[in-house]
Amino acid sequence: MNGLCRRFFASAIAILAPLAQAAAAGTTFDGAWNVRISSSSDTCGNGATVAIGISNGQIASSSAAVTASGRVADAGSINVTLSTGIKHAVGSGRLSGTTGSGTWHGAMCSGTWTAERI
Repeated sequence: MNGLCRRFFASAIAILAPLAQAAAAGTTFDGAWNVRISSSSDTCGNGATVAIGISNGQIASSSAAVTASGRVADAGSINVTLSTGIKHAVGSGRLSGTTGSGTWHGAMCSGTWTAERI
């Protein structure tokens, strides 16, 4: 019975270890980030800064005024949707270390964004 228990635990560890590593890999970019949004048109405004949080690769806003959702992949590619009132924008790009950048577009506006870990 003792040998059976050891084999069971060894098998369980062999199966669960890669799963634990995959979960840990998704947390590389976890934390608080400031995202600076710039528009390509003056009629769309001159930009804004939004605080977001990333937890287990999931994006959420740190502000009641802006709703953020999306996902960051292990390699840093990011897809995000920001909403405030009836306006919303979809962005994509890449995070690397403590910075990131990409593009976004909304119904009538578009532009770029940069991010910095707080």
